[in-house]
Amino acid sequence: METYYEAIDLLKGMISIPSFSRDEAAVAGFLETQWKKAGYRPYRKGNNLWIVSPYYQEGKPVLLLNSHIDTVKPAAGWTRDPFVPYSGDDEKLYGLGSNDAGASVVSLYAAFRTLSEREQPYNLIFLASCEEEVSGKNGLECVLPELPAVAFAVVGEPTGMQPAVAEKGLMVLDCTAIGQSGHAARNEGINAIMQALPDIGWFNSYIFPRYSDFLGPVKMSVTMIQAGTQHNVVPDRCEFTVDVRTNEFYKNEVLFEEIKKNVRCEVKARSFRLNSSRTESEHPFVQRCLLMGMTPFGSPTLSDQALMPFPSVKIGPGQSARSHSADEYIRPSEIREAIDTYVRLLSGLQL
Repeated sequence: METYYEAIDLLKGMISIPSFSRDEAAVAGFLETQWKKAGYRPYRKGNNLWIVSPYYQEGKPVLLLNSHIDTVKPAAGWTRDPFVPYSGDDEKLYGLGSNDAGASVVSLYAAFRTLSEREQPYNLIFLASCEEEVSGKNGLECVLPELPAVAFAVVGEPTGMQPAVAEKGLMVLDCTAIGQSGHAARNEGINAIMQALPDIGWFNSYIFPRYSDFLGPVKMSVTMIQAGTQHNVVPDRCEFTVDVRTNEFYKNEVLFEEIKKNVRCEVKARSFRLNSSRTESEHPFVQRCLLMGMTPFGSPTLSDQALMPFPSVKIGPGQSARSHSADEYIRPSEIREAIDTYVRLLSGLQL
């Protein structure tokens, strides 16, 4: 019970400190101070912090607990100060980052403390990372080389404490169709918009053959388009952006090569870093989830799982629908449940 109240106080402290992506130094410093007061020796790289269980032994598999300390900026429509933690009469704790993902940070930290009270069959590390909301390179990605090889990770994100065993990846494409300028009043020029339309139609309608039972098909959406300089000039260039959400059957690089074979426009990928992931039902952690009556699912939203080259499951208190919304909140009862559930899932787990 004491650990639960400490978790609530820690979350209130986090809410009180603005921690937008790439500007998390203050909240990282706050957590570092609190961890030291609790008797731990935090490691820090940039605005990323991690602690290691005192029972660490060479040769044991490493289990990583991870969530992020950064937030998006407040959405329009907040009816209260997003940086003042407010507990209303409706059993909700309001504040920016309370749901995404402060509740996961403090719940995983509380579980780490409990699990570290005794030796486990694994080496336990808790990492509070930054820049998750922008998929930044100075977040989890830069810390992983500093850690021993990880066998499995629990990623704290608001999932209603149900296990997301698969997650869609992301690839953003910048496409350019080239035409030839001319006067719109005369039959001259090659309209780049018309050159782009067949490719836009292909992105909108094509279905890649491999379908995931958890994640469904690869989803491609044309989300931005820009062409032309004025009404009477035939545009010689049409640029459009495609949001590609991948499933576990297609690595981003492979999918990119397939896309290039099917379109005429020039295609450039902004990054191949954010791949889809999946942990099979035979994994010991997933098996324990099933024994506890949980329902595995596939998540359409991106997290730092995309940067983990090892098995992982996304599970945490709160609901994804509350994330990035005005008057974001978490129920303290959800944090209490999360701490208990994490400990039950991980205590004595054989990887």
